[in-house]
Amino acid sequence: MLDHLIKGATVVDGTGAPAYVADVGIRDGRIAVIAEPGAVTEPAAGSEDARGRILAPGFVDPHTHYDAQLFWDPYATPSLNHGVTTVAGGNCGFTLAPLHPERPEDADYTRRMMSKVEGMSLVALEEGAPWTWNSFGEYLDALDGRIAVNAGFMVGHCALRRYVMGADAVGGQPTPEQLDQMLTLFHEAMDAGAWGFSTTQSSTHSDGDGQPVASRHARPEELLALSRAVAEHEGTQIEAIVAGCLDQFSDDEIDLFVEMSAAAGRPLNWNVLTIDAAVPERVPRQLIPSERARKAGGRIVALTMPILTPMNMSLGTFCALNLIPGWGEVLSLPVDERIAKLRDPDVRAEMLRRADSKEAGVFRRLAHFGRYVIGDTYSQANEGLTGRVVNDIAAERGQEPFECIVEICANDGLRTVLWPMPSDNDPDSWALRAETWSHEDVLLGGSDAGAHLDRMCGAPYTTRFLGDCLRGRKLAGIEEAVKMLTDDPARLFGLRERGRIEEGWHADLVLFDPERIDAGKATLVHDLPGDSPRLDSKAIGVNAVWVNGVEVIREDVVTGAVPGTVLRSGRDTRTVSTK
Repeated sequence: MLDHLIKGATVVDGTGAPAYVADVGIRDGRIAVIAEPGAVTEPAAGSEDARGRILAPGFVDPHTHYDAQLFWDPYATPSLNHGVTTVAGGNCGFTLAPLHPERPEDADYTRRMMSKVEGMSLVALEEGAPWTWNSFGEYLDALDGRIAVNAGFMVGHCALRRYVMGADAVGGQPTPEQLDQMLTLFHEAMDAGAWGFSTTQSSTHSDGDGQPVASRHARPEELLALSRAVAEHEGTQIEAIVAGCLDQFSDDEIDLFVEMSAAAGRPLNWNVLTIDAAVPERVPRQLIPSERARKAGGRIVALTMPILTPMNMSLGTFCALNLIPGWGEVLSLPVDERIAKLRDPDVRAEMLRRADSKEAGVFRRLAHFGRYVIGDTYSQANEGLTGRVVNDIAAERGQEPFECIVEICANDGLRTVLWPMPSDNDPDSWALRAETWSHEDVLLGGSDAGAHLDRMCGAPYTTRFLGDCLRGRKLAGIEEAVKMLTDDPARLFGLRERGRIEEGWHADLVLFDPERIDAGKATLVHDLPGDSPRLDSKAIGVNAVWVNGVEVIREDVVTGAVPGTVLRSGRDTRTVSTK
């Protein structure tokens, strides 16, 4: 007997092949049958009429930070609501394991680092996760059997360094003996099922003490030793971040990426390729590592988002504005001192000069303050400003836009929420995106879901992109769009029997209405441990989601089932060799 029969669905199978109408039967977590409508004679415990709806493979998000959230939210919301059935975690060099058993303070350091660098609620990290593990394998075991999504995790360079070097991981270099210990620890994590190695050299990544995170102190020989270790394990990857990921790579960064991927003989993916027609030289520069890697026996894949991700700013709490050169020292002052500094015309002029400099890189786009929209406000003086554009308010008041923002925020004790309007929402930028998506080493993804919780909401990129393809800009056909969200990332990670609708494959499925599929507006909710806030977005037009054949979402509501699998390298992934 079938567990469930989906009748008359328009099947978009993930391969890019033309859609077709079929009945699809599920049994024991697998796709048991795909047949002409009405041809299935085997009885089913449950069935539904899916005429007029699209059945696609579950979406695969290649870049998330759900490492902690899955403990208090096994459904990985809102990603699961938006059809994501498999997530890759442990990115950017940041993982919750391994933790040294004789240094309980390392867990506190890790929580404070994750709170700072990935914008996770410290209270949620403290109260929402058990922190009962030491080894990476124990961390994976703690998740096994209690999650609703399939999840695989890289092992983070920062955790490896901290375990072996202690506090010296920040600022220090490993001795030969310590590097050997790091490699041994890495191999243990890989044997336990880690997907690969992740690291960061990005200048934007600092720990809870304001110091560069541990992996930023690693020299190329350390990174290459760990990359070579990746090659010894089946079904593995590298994920890496450098400063140039945000704008344009330096020659040294290109060399490092190429050498790491070639040493491992495995794909290396990085996040995130920003595409903007106003900076036409960026895309060709960012794809040079991919071209060079193929000649050197490696492969380098750029992740890029197919939507403009909603992201808010604040002068009161840490956000991307703090990463503009010279802004961090002002925005880290106590609130009263910060307001006084921001009200100083000379200080504002210098901040704006730095924000418009070449060294600001991609953060230059944040300095278009007239294009900001005022979000939540908290004082009587700001009543009626929510939803208004700063340019309009500044013109009424006879102020410069940044001066206007400072006064609005000062009235709220700097609690005001600010929403920058994207500067790259023009036809030329969208045309450049569509062209870039077709490159063999460009992959859709980079949501950062699970991180920067109250600042951005990238998780709904899947449904928003499909809605845009079906009813909006139509930059890709539905078959190609689904392939880019399913089979393409599944093949990059070497996922076994996932990413397509095919008989015998795992029944990770999404059923949606092509006339309605979309994502709702990002809204702030307080549903994390400790009543901490995060941005959420409703899934529109998603009828149901199945993970391993079990229904986990029905009309944007979780069912409570937790059929997800902790995906382990080798067992659940096969090697994607670059040689």
